[in-house]
Amino acid sequence: MTRKEFLKFGTALPLALHSLNLRAAEKSKTPPKRVMFICNSLGFYETNFFPKTRGDLSTSTYLDGIKTRDKMTVFQNLFHPGMSTSNHDSEKSFLTGAPNPEAASFTNTISLDQLLAQHLGGDTRYPSLPLSIYDRGWGCSWNSRGAAIPPMHDETLIFNTLFGEEDLAAKKQQITNDQNVVRCLYRDMQQLKARGAGASKLDSYRTIIHELEAQLKHEEFWLNAKKPVVNNTLSADSEFAFSTKIKNLLELSKQAFQTDSTRMITFTMDWINGAINVPGATGGWHSFSHHGNQPGTIEKLTRIEVDIMKHLNKFLFDLDQIKEGDGTLLDNTTVVIGSNFGDASNHTHNNLPTIIAGGGYRHQGHTVLKKPTPLCNLHLELLHRHNIDAGSFGSSEQDMRLLKG
Repeated sequence: MTRKEFLKFGTALPLALHSLNLRAAEKSKTPPKRVMFICNSLGFYETNFFPKTRGDLSTSTYLDGIKTRDKMTVFQNLFHPGMSTSNHDSEKSFLTGAPNPEAASFTNTISLDQLLAQHLGGDTRYPSLPLSIYDRGWGCSWNSRGAAIPPMHDETLIFNTLFGEEDLAAKKQQITNDQNVVRCLYRDMQQLKARGAGASKLDSYRTIIHELEAQLKHEEFWLNAKKPVVNNTLSADSEFAFSTKIKNLLELSKQAFQTDSTRMITFTMDWINGAINVPGATGGWHSFSHHGNQPGTIEKLTRIEVDIMKHLNKFLFDLDQIKEGDGTLLDNTTVVIGSNFGDASNHTHNNLPTIIAGGGYRHQGHTVLKKPTPLCNLHLELLHRHNIDAGSFGSSEQDMRLLKG
C-alpha cells in the first residue's frame, strides 16, 4: 500500500491497545470478561417486545420462550438524545451517542466497544471482532477519530480468519511492508513539521503511527501462535439465507469467545434492501418495519423478529451450557442486545428495546425507568463495570447503577 492509502485505511484500524500484555503464558486462571453488542438496526415491534405485565418476561411475545430469562434484564424507557431528525443514520451513534448523525458535518466519536477493547483485548489474537450481515463498509464500531471500522460479513472468511491455516510467509512479508510504510510516515511527518504544518495535523500523524505500531507489534506476537482447532459447524441452508446468516454469525461469535480468540464482538444486524425469506414470511424487512400499524404487515414483521429472537435465544442458551470456572461462558460474557430505533415505523428513538444478558449480574428481569433516560448512562456503567475510569460517555448524565451484583 502507498503511504496515502495507509493513512486512509489506517483510520479504520482498531484503536491502539492501552496496555498490550504479551505475557500470554502468565494469564490468570480466572475466566476473562467478555462483551458483545448486538444492534438490530430496525428495532423490535414494541408491542411484542416489552412485557405486558411489568416485571414478568413471560408476558412478552418475544421473550416468553427465552431459556435464560433468569440471566437477563430488559430495560424500558431508554433513549438516545439528539436523534430526533436522524432517521436511519442513528445506527452510526448506537455505541457512541454522538448527536445529529444525519448532519453533513457529522463526525462520529469512539464507540463503546473500542474503549472496552483497550482494556479487554490485549491478551487475545483479535482485540475486537466487528461483524455485520452484509458489506456496506461500516457497522457498530468507530475508532478514536470517529472513523468506521469495517465489519466482516462473509462467514467462511470469518471462520478462516479465526481458525484457518495462516500463510506465515505472506503474513511476515505483509508485516515487513507495513513496517516500511510506518517508517515512511515518520519521514513524512518530519517533512511536514519542517514546513510548519499545524499541530492538529502532526498530532493526527502521531496518533495513526502509534496505532499502527501497536497493531504490528500485536500481529508479530501472534504470528507463530497456533490457532485453535475448531470444527466448521456453519449451516449451508440456502432456503432461508437471511436466517442462516444470523445463525452462522452467532455461532462464530460463540466459537470466538469459547476459544478466547477475542473478548469483544459487535454484530450489526443491518437492514437489507430487497426481499428476505424466513419461515412464514417473504418480503422487504425494511418495508415491513415501516408497517403503519397495518395488521398484515405487522404479522410479517413479527415472523422476521420471532426468527431473530429464536437465534438469539439459542446463542444465549449455548453460552450458558459451556462451563467456565465456577459458572458458565454466559456468566463471564455481557451480551447487550438493542437498537437505535424504538419505533422504526415512525423513525423514533425513544423507549429503545434493550437487553443485557449474562455478565454475572443479579438480573432484575424487567427494569422500567421512571423517566426517559439516556442509553449512554448504561454505556457509562458498562465502562465502570469493566474497571474503566470514565467520568462520562456520549450523552450520559450519570452512572445509575442499574446492573446489580
